[in-house]
Amino acid sequence: MVSYKELGLVNSRELFKGAIAGKYAIPAFNFNNMEQMQAIVQACVEESSPVILQVSSGARKYANQTLLRYMAQGAVEYAKELGKNIPIVLHLDHGDTFELCKSCIDFGFSSVMIDGSHHSYEDNVALTRKVVEYAHAHDVTVEGELGVLAGIEDDVVAEHHTYTQPEEVEDFVSKTGVDSLAISIGTSHGANKFKPDQCTRNAEGILVPPPLRFDILEEVEKRIPGFPIVLHGASSVPQKYVATINQYGGALKDAIGIPEEQLRKAAQSAVCKINIDSDGRLAMTAAIREFFALNPDKFDPRQYLGPAREELKKLYKHKVVNVLGSAGKA
Repeated sequence: MVSYKELGLVNSRELFKGAIAGKYAIPAFNFNNMEQMQAIVQACVEESSPVILQVSSGARKYANQTLLRYMAQGAVEYAKELGKNIPIVLHLDHGDTFELCKSCIDFGFSSVMIDGSHHSYEDNVALTRKVVEYAHAHDVTVEGELGVLAGIEDDVVAEHHTYTQPEEVEDFVSKTGVDSLAISIGTSHGANKFKPDQCTRNAEGILVPPPLRFDILEEVEKRIPGFPIVLHGASSVPQKYVATINQYGGALKDAIGIPEEQLRKAAQSAVCKINIDSDGRLAMTAAIREFFALNPDKFDPRQYLGPAREELKKLYKHKVVNVLGSAGKA
């Protein structure tokens, strides 16, 4: 077993306390490869932001759990090399079994999510509690989930969402002992977060999504005051990236995300962790498609992954400064 502390990582407990008190959210950026990790660390060092490096089950299969562990350790050392020892969490995103969570803890993760939201309430409580007991024995923090987000992200697939029931949160937190709670208030996984018939259109004909259910968030805050809340599926799906992808051969249709002003409002509440994955995928893909369209004779991966990394870094700096409010909080 490898402790995350040996790798220079931290868990999320103190970061969340600071986020709630300071009315900002910690960025939780998913990564699968070196270029994504570089962009995340560069952006957060330059803006002096704490950061959560998220690894999904799919990313773990793609990149290999051992390599990911050393990449996270490398991220800590890379941040120091860039001039700032920012707090870095290595977090399992959407763990769905005790065995997966245990394996990640044993391999050096400092935080895990156990998503039992597709089980019955009683089974969700039991599974989450089992993970918490093992994790806390190793000073690893645990995120649970109540409510179901629609959409597709790696191995997570749900056709319909179920809003979190505020009356359940006190009982769930008390019985499980989780350190943070992901809730469903209208966010959704993927780049197509809403169907057109769920939206309205503005004067330019662009789809406008339904607003987030801040009434549910406010009721949750009343029932568990000061408790760290997490939003999944919180990408904004920037239309400039969608347009670039489609301009250079893509076929994204009705791609729409969460308006950034709503995410900024959420970050000023008890929401202290906001997950962003699809936006990063769109930024990199847009940069790569444009590069090849303008440079059809190139084939060196560094030539197209370099601009993709820079676009991702620019996006994440924007998120940290203008959306999450975590700049200067490291």
